[in-house]
Amino acid sequence: MTQVETTTQFFFSAVSADGSRKRGMRTATDEPSLAQALSEDGLLLVKARKLPSWTARTTDLPLKDQVGFNRQIGDLLGRGVTLVEALEVAGSVVTPATKKRSERIRSLVGAGASFADACEQVGGFDSITITVYRSAERAGDLGDAARRLAESAERRQAIVGKAITLLIYPAIVSAISAIVATLVLTIVVPKIGAGLAQTGIELPWYTELVMDAGNWLKANFLFVLIGLVAFASLLVVFRKIVFAALLALLRKMPAVSKLVLAMESARFFSVMGAMARSGVPLADSLGIASGAVSHPQLRKQLETVRTRLVEGGVLRQLLEEVTALPLATRRLLVAAERSGDLDSAFDALAVDLTNEMDTRSERLLAALEPALIVVMFVVIGSLLMSVMVPLVTMSSQVQG
Repeated sequence: MTQVETTTQFFFSAVSADGSRKRGMRTATDEPSLAQALSEDGLLLVKARKLPSWTARTTDLPLKDQVGFNRQIGDLLGRGVTLVEALEVAGSVVTPATKKRSERIRSLVGAGASFADACEQVGGFDSITITVYRSAERAGDLGDAARRLAESAERRQAIVGKAITLLIYPAIVSAISAIVATLVLTIVVPKIGAGLAQTGIELPWYTELVMDAGNWLKANFLFVLIGLVAFASLLVVFRKIVFAALLALLRKMPAVSKLVLAMESARFFSVMGAMARSGVPLADSLGIASGAVSHPQLRKQLETVRTRLVEGGVLRQLLEEVTALPLATRRLLVAAERSGDLDSAFDALAVDLTNEMDTRSERLLAALEPALIVVMFVVIGSLLMSVMVPLVTMSSQVQG
């Protein structure tokens, strides 16, 4: 097995076949490897400069590319196609960035590197995928492992899709409410308020407060807009921290906590199923798969199970202590461990929990719709009522 080398980020200057210059950044193990990678793109390396190690950050493959890449590798290897040929086909069904990685992997495999080492060297593949690839290569079952990874990525894709749906709907309704409320506050309220002030009628304190807020927002709209853009930029920069804080908040909400746990558990069992069927030892699988879990209690308990299992603990007894999982799930795992069929249990639980997640997310969306409508009505309605009440009062005084 070839030794995996570390990659370095280079800033390069190259010349194309038509004589035009191109500059950019690319990761490579060394300068000759960079020159070879550029030559495959029709570029001749002129000059290269190493950049600090912190710049050599590689992005993970998108879930869609993971599904397509692994699906093609698994199907083609299962039909007797060589790995080098399968990589060529797999590169045609993914995004351009992943296609370049696939071509580099193909070059490394063609030069004698193992598939797992080539993927690790190129980057973009997580530790779970690399471990499954390496174990499957040793067992001579890379095609089947790639198909299982594709199925696991499809489940994760479904989980992410549900999570995005749950976040998009409230975001759209909130955005619409904010826009309508801003228009009412800066256009409608000041005009009606000015008209009421000219009549000499005494305005209620809340009407004056809303009018003052509307006039201030109208006068400082540019500064408020700049502040909102800056705030949105900070959210993007610190999105990981924001997302972690949001998850922590959602776990404390009764209606959402079970849904979040189902999502985390479905991802965990999907990963465990893929690794178990690839022959990865259970303790190693637990150590790697628990890293994919962000639920604090579940992750801590799974890490404890892994540590005590390595120390010689009995799995069926350790599973009973994972109280973050429902009792029915623990009983099923214990029964599967006794019968020696944990692989099937992991896959079945991944499917069941994905279905449970679908059901819970649909119920949550059904409950969110009327709740958000009520919130929107309260926000906009309160602004309108602040000017409607004085109008009704004035109309009553005129009639009287």
